[in-house]
Amino acid sequence: MFYKKFILLALAAVTSVPSYAAKLEGRTTPKLVVNIVVGQMRYDYLLRFSGNFSQKGFLTMVSGGTSCTSCDRAMYQYLTTSTPSGLATLTTGANPMTHGVIGASWFNYTTNEKIELLSDRTCYTVGSDDYDAQVSPRGLFAGTVGDQLKSVSPSSKVISVALEPQSAVITGGHGADAVYWINPREGNWVTSTYYTSALPEWVLRANNNKMVDNYCDKAWSVKLPTNRYHNIIRQDIKTDTTTNRLSFDFMTRKKYEYDKIAFTPAGNSCIRDFAVQAILNENLGKREVTDMINIVFDASRNIGEKYGTQSMEIEDSYYCLDEDLATLLEVLDTHVGRENFLVVLTSDHGASDPVIESSRMPSGKFNVAHFCAIMAGFLGGQYGPEQWILDYSNQQLYLNHRVILEKGMRLADVQNTVAGFAIQFGGVSQAITGTAMQGSHFSGGILGKAQNGYFPRHSGDVIINLLPGWIPDNGKMSDSGSPYNYDCHVPLIWYGARIGSSDIGNDIDMADVAPTIAYLLGIAPPNASTGKPIEGIVNY
Repeated sequence: MFYKKFILLALAAVTSVPSYAAKLEGRTTPKLVVNIVVGQMRYDYLLRFSGNFSQKGFLTMVSGGTSCTSCDRAMYQYLTTSTPSGLATLTTGANPMTHGVIGASWFNYTTNEKIELLSDRTCYTVGSDDYDAQVSPRGLFAGTVGDQLKSVSPSSKVISVALEPQSAVITGGHGADAVYWINPREGNWVTSTYYTSALPEWVLRANNNKMVDNYCDKAWSVKLPTNRYHNIIRQDIKTDTTTNRLSFDFMTRKKYEYDKIAFTPAGNSCIRDFAVQAILNENLGKREVTDMINIVFDASRNIGEKYGTQSMEIEDSYYCLDEDLATLLEVLDTHVGRENFLVVLTSDHGASDPVIESSRMPSGKFNVAHFCAIMAGFLGGQYGPEQWILDYSNQQLYLNHRVILEKGMRLADVQNTVAGFAIQFGGVSQAITGTAMQGSHFSGGILGKAQNGYFPRHSGDVIINLLPGWIPDNGKMSDSGSPYNYDCHVPLIWYGARIGSSDIGNDIDMADVAPTIAYLLGIAPPNASTGKPIEGIVNY
């Protein structure tokens, strides 16, 4: 009798709750999710440049959607912010300590080899004769929200578009239908055999028509008169006295120079137009199931790294991006309808201000090569001449475990020695050992962020955190990789279906983005997600 009653109750529960697939096919969920990631977009750009934005791009989304502009904590909660880590966090709903992406590369202590995140020698390029696309998402150890959508609704389409393979592959995840980026040598849209063995007809047509070439000979003419700009520092642009405007043109159509568009607003415009073609040709948002497209504007990050957060170039690039967004939103309104699409706009990380000698703000450049050379000499003096240091990347020092083991030394002792010496270098704020990360629990602050970004299989022996305002001396004007506000605080805007017009004031972890999207789609969060749906979004 008990079993019969239990079965009847179970059947009643199953029949009373619609399946995920049925819910996806209903009108209660968006027909198209558009995830927009603007590379290296600081939160304060929305404030600084808003007076020169049009009413059809950023401001349309802010005024007509739900944003996190008044809160102080729409932030990444780990230390070494970077593009691959940020994209993985956004798509998996977890921090690096769970998804494993601590950067673009790391060191294998067993083989003493440098491991590239995307490298996969079993894969080959589709769309080019180059070998640049021997990549796959197998280095990403967690599923993405797109993967979860595909598992629930296999007929849904998940597509990612970016300038660079890193951005396209990480946002695409493991189960994407299509992942595209530009081959910088031939100017073709390409992908990996991990995803498909042949490009669809519309992509072949874009390549045959030399679509990318159309962006490679365009002069960068700034949008506004000079007195309208907040940033006055400029590097490449020149004053045009005849029009009182600024312009420069360093684009060419020479082979192997297509990567130059990645450092101009034309790179973002190229991504926008290809994403629009994907939406139209794949009929995204017009079918009986929910589709998803990820669009990464990598050019914004490249421009920021080359020219800095205080440059006229970066400011003007956002006015160009504002126009790109306006065009994209217009296409979505026409093709899908606002009631049927959900747009989420955010960034992979922020950026530091340039180090300017005349500035009174505390800042400096940390010379990594100098640091490693002195550290190697110090360890040689302490323990004898050996190759003690294998690598320094992602602000982490990798020690030679093989030598330490052969000498019968305790790894923790060597790590502590290195950390104690590292803290004496100019610009170093903390030197945190891997042993401390694994043997302790930190609930907040700098150490808590360090632990959120620590993955034992990939992370280094000693994590170096620089003082506020300090950046690595790597040729970049502005960089990421710190736990400070300017690196971790990013914009987060929700716009479209089921999204009201409001402002969220509570703290938000960027790991909450993916589970919030999943909630709005009526599906479970990604398999390793640690975030939670954002209150204020899920109420609509």
